[in-house]
Amino acid sequence: MSTLQEILDRHVAAGTAPGIVGVDGAADGTSEIVTAGDLPADAIVRIQSMTKPILAVAALRLVQDGRLSLDDRVERWLPELGGARVLRTPVSALDDTVGLAAPITVRHLLTNTSGYGVVAEPSPLQAAMVENGTAAGQDPVAVGADEWLARLASLPLAFQPGEGWRYHHSFGLLGILLSRLVGGSLDEHLRRDIFSPLGMIDTGHTVPPERAHRLPAGYRHDGAGGLVEVEPAAGGFSVAPAPFDVSHSELVSTASDYSAFARMLASGGVHDGYAFLDPELLSRMRADQVPAAVKTPESFFPGFWDGTGWGFGVMMHTEGAHVGRYGWSGGLGTDFFIDPDGSFRIVMTQVEMGPEVMGLFGDIAR
Repeated sequence: MSTLQEILDRHVAAGTAPGIVGVDGAADGTSEIVTAGDLPADAIVRIQSMTKPILAVAALRLVQDGRLSLDDRVERWLPELGGARVLRTPVSALDDTVGLAAPITVRHLLTNTSGYGVVAEPSPLQAAMVENGTAAGQDPVAVGADEWLARLASLPLAFQPGEGWRYHHSFGLLGILLSRLVGGSLDEHLRRDIFSPLGMIDTGHTVPPERAHRLPAGYRHDGAGGLVEVEPAAGGFSVAPAPFDVSHSELVSTASDYSAFARMLASGGVHDGYAFLDPELLSRMRADQVPAAVKTPESFFPGFWDGTGWGFGVMMHTEGAHVGRYGWSGGLGTDFFIDPDGSFRIVMTQVEMGPEVMGLFGDIAR
């Protein structure tokens, strides 16, 4: 069996990424950070959708404090969604709608079943999301949280809450909800409630200018064996100050920081001897919350639901050799998973998802 170091070295040599950082976390609580190529161990990387598990934990900590309920109506904090309409079918014309059969809840946001999300099939809704700037993509968000929410709220839902699954947008909504609930900056709340207690000193929505030299460039494969730069090193959207409220956006972090977060989860929600996250809430987070009827091929991509489920901000294996393993990845080539025995692995590149990066993830998972 190849060691983590051997896997990273092989992929750098093959051109998967110019540099890779990996973490091996053992069940006994120890961990090791390994590097290959030109990505140093303390690189501050764009983790994109690996933000979702952090937002899930932030919401669940508010639940355990009694400030939020999984069944709370989101319109309490997001009144823009109070008059939402629902398409008669996901491919109907935008004015072919019905009213909400039930309110959107916090639980719907955590499980990607709110009715908002990525529309993969050609349809009037897909075209409208592209037109008004709410379609998800690799580029950073282009407008602030309130404007993004207003644009999204101007469109109908693809399905009734709880009756479908679509990726991504529910967590943008969750970020805005959390910022309004705490009455201030989401970044400051996360720093106070999660990052500082766990020692995640470099995690946030932006990189301070004095640390920008630790932010590497982002790349994508050009299809001819080369890499094209898509985000600059030490600059761009991820360097502070943020251009607007980015509560709906995604985080930067480091291997060391995300290891602290993964270790807390792998230890049953315990950090420094106390229950950072209530075990019952963690159990729900890592358990499949999506009904079988909702796991349709068009909900994400073909094969996604083969032996898998979705909890609160994470995917888990429900069948096969890795039953109970859970985690998630980020579009710029980051991934983590936690096994039932308390071990975990993290891998970080800054190369967009594609066959090469997915091959790396597969080798790490095996």
